[in-house]
Amino acid sequence: MRSPIRLLVALWLSAPACAQAADLPPAPQPAPQAPAAYIPSPPVYNWSGIYVGINGGWGFGSADWTLPNIVSGTDRDNGGIIGGTLGANFQTGALVLGVEGDWDYSAINTGTSGTVCIASGNCQTGNTWLSTLRGRMGYAADRVLLYLTAGGVFGNIQTTISGVTTTRTQSGWTAGLGIEYAFAQNWAAKAEYLYADLGDGGATCSTAACLAANGGNPVTANFSLTDSLVRIGINYKF
Repeated sequence: MRSPIRLLVALWLSAPACAQAADLPPAPQPAPQAPAAYIPSPPVYNWSGIYVGINGGWGFGSADWTLPNIVSGTDRDNGGIIGGTLGANFQTGALVLGVEGDWDYSAINTGTSGTVCIASGNCQTGNTWLSTLRGRMGYAADRVLLYLTAGGVFGNIQTTISGVTTTRTQSGWTAGLGIEYAFAQNWAAKAEYLYADLGDGGATCSTAACLAANGGNPVTANFSLTDSLVRIGINYKF
């Protein structure tokens, strides 16, 4: 009988505390938290559009000469280039397709060389301008564009044999690769390498030195010209 009596006594003693707790006001609710500010992710760069720019760099390569019945050999050439660029891109997904043309003043030449020169004469090959018209295909990773390019190359080729200079416009093919980075919404910087094959040409010399070196006949020289172009540039996209 003691256990039930003790239980009743305990309940009777705790009743006032329970009643007092029931009269207490409810605990305040925590203040609502303001929603986190939405920060949009930066948009992915779009390479589509028409652009213009400037470029400059260095060209180097070789001119292979053949003077029938006299001599043949190779002269090395090099020099600076600088000019302008015009192009357009179309982007779909990460694929960028485009077309680009440029015109550069060129100081690439072999200088006066004795390697393939006739007796008492001199020979030289150079060009005063170069131009390319190329297609481009690239992969865009936001503001970075990696691309391959190929097309045609044109140049003003000058050949000098024993003081006689012949000038002509020659054409050939070119191919290369490059990287471009859009450092602002409308501005991009690029670096590229092009291999240019300007084909074969010929020149004739009938000076006294040429006639003497060829048994009294004019000298007809054949040559082929190839160059590597390393360029950097800045483009503005409309």
